[in-house]
Amino acid sequence: MASGARSGCGRKRLFRYNRRVLHDIPIGRALRRFRRLNAIKQSHAAEFFKVSQATISRWESGAQEPEAKHREAIAAMVAAHSGNAADAALKRLIETSSLPVHMVCDATHRLLAASPSRVASWGANVDAFIGKSLWRFASREIISAEASLAALGWYEQPFKQLRFRTGENESDIIKVEPSVMLWETVPLADGRVGRITTTVGWS
Repeated sequence: MASGARSGCGRKRLFRYNRRVLHDIPIGRALRRFRRLNAIKQSHAAEFFKVSQATISRWESGAQEPEAKHREAIAAMVAAHSGNAADAALKRLIETSSLPVHMVCDATHRLLAASPSRVASWGANVDAFIGKSLWRFASREIISAEASLAALGWYEQPFKQLRFRTGENESDIIKVEPSVMLWETVPLADGRVGRITTTVGWS
């Protein structure tokens, strides 16, 4: 197969994967948290997305799902970025921690930082995954925990915590081993929210 065709197929697979990840995010609640953290009024969000304020309200309450183009625009707005220098101190704390810990964007699961202990358990070069979503490596228990977040008020404000047990994910690239995980959300410098994932026990 020609290289152009291969790269085209790769882009299509990545697009489908990104669309699937975006579909799994309770995007309306993530938008509401972002607005509150950044003191953005619903009316201003409505102007930005070219919809009515009532539509923003329905998105944020979960009464209505945004269309695909709006989901992607919201995700781009709330997504944390790995190259933000203002978060350097927080990333440095994680990257020098002796604990198995990493931080992702809470909305998109893009990897922002990882400790040496965490990287040592992965069969991959961490630099290849910085800024990329780790969601495709989630175990069944992680997927289940993610599905419970909206009901727990996870997207109301940062500084939330969730502790749960996970099994393995059967991946040799980004390994998830049977363990007890702790999720904690922290506000980032640009008004986005990060999720710190720490292994706090072993099953």
